[in-house]
Amino acid sequence: MKGLEFKKAFIAGIFSIITIGFLTLLTYKTEYGIFLIASFGSTMVLLFGYPESQFAQPKNIFFGHLLTSIVGVVFVNFTTLPIFIMIPIAVGIGVSLMILTSVTHPPAGGNPIIVIIGSASFDYIISPIIIGSIIVLVFGVILNRFILKKQYPKK
Repeated sequence: MKGLEFKKAFIAGIFSIITIGFLTLLTYKTEYGIFLIASFGSTMVLLFGYPESQFAQPKNIFFGHLLTSIVGVVFVNFTTLPIFIMIPIAVGIGVSLMILTSVTHPPAGGNPIIVIIGSASFDYIISPIIIGSIIVLVFGVILNRFILKKQYPKK
């Protein structure tokens, strides 16, 4: 069993390096914009370590990140609440909405915090959220389905 866990951990680590490395190169070596968010690091754990999980499925990854980031952007741009009140309310609403819409992706629960602390605008929804999530999912499908021959996305 230890050998299988080591192999799983090694492969998840390598694929995480490749995916986050690509997003990092786009962010820091091109003029295209920002493609990284901290919660993508946590997404790597699910996408490459536990791709069979409901929380690692494409609709959960994409819409979980999108929904919670929109909540954060709305709060930071349309409320005047103090930050110490705004953050917990936005996280709670984001978590509730993910559960209600069946797109729960635990790493996305931190997005309202990232968005509010960074005072993000609506542009943040396009890049890094939408474009970054799509890139993450493309790597997830290529690496899980075509290289590892896993059934991903799970049917």
